Amino acid sequence: MVSKKVEKLLLKVQKPGRYVGGELNEVIKDKRNVDVRFAFCFPDTYEVGMSHLGMKILYSRFNLVDYIWCERVFAPWIDMEKLMRENQIPLYALESGDPVSDFDFIGFTLQYELSYTNMLNMLRLSNVPIYSRDRTELKNIVVAGGPCACNPEPIADFVDIFFIGEGEEVDLEVMEVFRECKAEGVGKAEFLERCAKIEGVYVPALYEVSYNDDGTIAAFTPKGDAPAVIHKRLMKNMDESYYPDNFVVPLVEIVHDRAVQEIFRGCIRGCRFCQAGFIYRPVREKSPEVINEQCKKLCMNTGYDEVSLSSLSSSDYSQIVPLLEKLTSWCGEEKVSISLPSLRVDGFTDEIMNKIKTVRKSGLTFAPEAGSQRMRDVINKNVRHEELMQTCATAFAGGWTTVKLYFMIGLPTETMDDVADIAHLGQDVVETYYQTPNRAKGKSVRVTISVSSFVPKPFTPFQWEPQDTIPTLHEKQAHIKESITSERVTYNKKLTYNYHDADTSFLEAVFARGDRKLSKVMALACERDFHFDGWNDCFSLQKWLDIFEECGIDPAFYANRRRSFDEILPWDHIDYGVSKQFLIKECQKAYNSTTTPHCRLKCSGCGAAQYGEGVCFEKRQNMV
Repeated sequence: MVSKKVEKLLLKVQKPGRYVGGELNEVIKDKRNVDVRFAFCFPDTYEVGMSHLGMKILYSRFNLVDYIWCERVFAPWIDMEKLMRENQIPLYALESGDPVSDFDFIGFTLQYELSYTNMLNMLRLSNVPIYSRDRTELKNIVVAGGPCACNPEPIADFVDIFFIGEGEEVDLEVMEVFRECKAEGVGKAEFLERCAKIEGVYVPALYEVSYNDDGTIAAFTPKGDAPAVIHKRLMKNMDESYYPDNFVVPLVEIVHDRAVQEIFRGCIRGCRFCQAGFIYRPVREKSPEVINEQCKKLCMNTGYDEVSLSSLSSSDYSQIVPLLEKLTSWCGEEKVSISLPSLRVDGFTDEIMNKIKTVRKSGLTFAPEAGSQRMRDVINKNVRHEELMQTCATAFAGGWTTVKLYFMIGLPTETMDDVADIAHLGQDVVETYYQTPNRAKGKSVRVTISVSSFVPKPFTPFQWEPQDTIPTLHEKQAHIKESITSERVTYNKKLTYNYHDADTSFLEAVFARGDRKLSKVMALACERDFHFDGWNDCFSLQKWLDIFEECGIDPAFYANRRRSFDEILPWDHIDYGVSKQFLIKECQKAYNSTTTPHCRLKCSGCGAAQYGEGVCFEKRQNMV
């Protein structure tokens, strides 16, 4: 419910529906009857945030608790932010219209390092101090979770509590402690000390960091009873874990405007650059019966006519064909389409194709990641050129004519020949289309090559590797374009080549592997109104470089420096269940272009077996 003051501004902004609330399935409570108010903040626009599955799950889960009212807050776009500042309107929650400063908890989900400036900007728009030390009362407790919590150190000075791992249970446990402290009249310091004893909770203020002369970390020292290592939380039984039977239906078109159904968590593959593939281990699946029933309820309660099966690799779901049989039994009649957004090249079978082509089909997306077989072995992609061509031929024979291929440049050991092979692989796919005898007649093929730059991430085998410099990345981007235009001209008109900006990838690498020294950089960026750094409209690398220089920090120290295996990393006091020794072994295997089989073929001893669930648990049971 927006105020009259806000209403007057809405005709002056793009997409006023972003700022009014009142959507179908939003949750309204009487604030006089709740003990804990939680502002769930997504540090990006409404369209991006409303697409995020984690926010949908936690929003519904929190609001099931009678004494908690969780409301949604999104970053206002540039035009709205300007008007809010000019009219002294603080950032507010969509459900009640109340300012964020009224809330007990201000929670952020951190999906992308370049959203850090939006997080701080949202606090400032709320008139809430950005530094944790300046928020002294048991109020406005700033909490954060998501994949960027893997290395929380660059923003450690601003956040009171980080949730490490999956948040469905640990978030509620922290709010229960808050409720107890509030009733007892206990202050913020005591509240944080109690929370630090909960598994999956990291309180940065309870740790001191010391540094060596060369700028590397000498030690993390916990204060008082704070644990030396913070272990991630994990939802063990996915069939029993909470999943909402409805979502808030947006008022404006969002990025992923469809029903989303999570089919499993984790990944069996172990691609060496992929953070998600390691931090969400082990794989834990939902049963086809539970997935099918949840999909039906979602479509009934939201009116969506498309269901996206969400996972890191949909075709790795062990019961994908029985699941598709259950879904297609009613989806066709209800005119609901099924989307499999994360298909493996070696997982798109005739069975899967025949099930999903009975409903509306869009283009197919695959991620070979590298053009040459050598590089695919380096990154442990475990996909061969022949498999990709056979998969594309299967798709073309099934009526598909649009394929998008994702690649990465700047990977460890990469040569210019490897880079050129990205273009060659795209051309091979086009050629495969015209060599497929039973392809769709009278239609042309469209193949898109989309190339991003490698960013070394925590908790991956490549966490020690340097990122290519920006000039080197630019050179490689140009080399792909030259390789497309210089050879096999017949197929080039069918190819589209897109690449990600190297400047933003550089900054992403700085904050992905940064330490607490970067907090002063973040604070100065906030003071200078930095926001939406993930958007070309706002991002300026030069402005960032100016701030780094002013703070006496060399960003290349974090992005472009190779680290030794014995260096203390900024995230070494956090445990995501995968051992450092395993990651070192995988990094060394990469140098030799040696692959590791996936988890269903052979256990490689990563450490995730400690949880006693998922693929690891199944293997042990079968061995008994």
